[in-house]
Amino acid sequence: MENKEAVSAFAALAQESRLAVFRLLVENGPEGLTPGVICEALAMAPATLSFHLKTLAQAGLVVATQQGRFLRYRALMPSIRALAEFLTKDCCKGQSSQCFPGEDKP
Repeated sequence: MENKEAVSAFAALAQESRLAVFRLLVENGPEGLTPGVICEALAMAPATLSFHLKTLAQAGLVVATQQGRFLRYRALMPSIRALAEFLTKDCCKGQSSQCFPGEDKP
């Protein structure tokens, strides 16, 4: 992951409603959720949710798939992993065991 991609992801997540949407999608794993379910779970207006989902998708954090007449959104777990690895890449000068005792990788 490059700096520009990381900044885009962090900017997308740096808003309370988007973070709530993203965490809900992460919680629901690969099955994802439809916008109607997300709206109901977070008590959010459809237009507001649409705006937040678009921002998260542009940042590469979520993806929508068509299922008949409906869209289903899910978190892109590889992007989340890449973001975490970006943050810890040079942890303790490459000696991650010093930062995370007992673990080979952060």
